[in-house]
Amino acid sequence: MSVKFRFFYSLTMSLALSFLMSAWVTFLNLGLQGDFTAHWMRAFLLAWPTAFTIAFALGPTVNKVTEKLMAASATLSRRSDS
Repeated sequence: MSVKFRFFYSLTMSLALSFLMSAWVTFLNLGLQGDFTAHWMRAFLLAWPTAFTIAFALGPTVNKVTEKLMAASATLSRRSDS
């Protein structure tokens, strides 16, 4: 996977996740009140750079762990089919 792909994948995934998660956590903490959007956008702007950094830094490790889990799952599946 190229660094350019990792960069843009991390950028878009962190954008989507931090946007939705900050909305959800803001809603859980404050409910729908008059200044909900202002609180949500503040939370989002604080969360996104952190989410991007974590996604970019941990992406290769998470990918390797996922590959190992999928390989183990396939092995277990083949064993149970026998």
